[in-house]
Amino acid sequence: MSRLDDVAPELNERGIPFFRQHAIDLIYKGHPVGDGRLDLLVDQRVVVELKSVDRLAPVHEAQVLSYLKTGGYPVGLLMNFNVPRLRDGVRRFVHSA
Repeated sequence: MSRLDDVAPELNERGIPFFRQHAIDLIYKGHPVGDGRLDLLVDQRVVVELKSVDRLAPVHEAQVLSYLKTGGYPVGLLMNFNVPRLRDGVRRFVHSA
């Protein structure tokens, strides 16, 4: 069972629309350069990337920022579950268009 399986029932119960493993085209300077999969897209506005690592790395942050910019999403959360307190493993990102 993944962390996404834990989150889905709560979002359903609250009537919050979401997609798991949402496909997104990655664009660089107007040209497609690949594709990605968002762990979770909530209400077509919030990108949630889930990790379970010893320490979040700059590449994890770049991944979230890339998804926000490419998809035009305003907010992203990077969550690392490999921490004693979950609140210590959450980073929030904002993309202003």
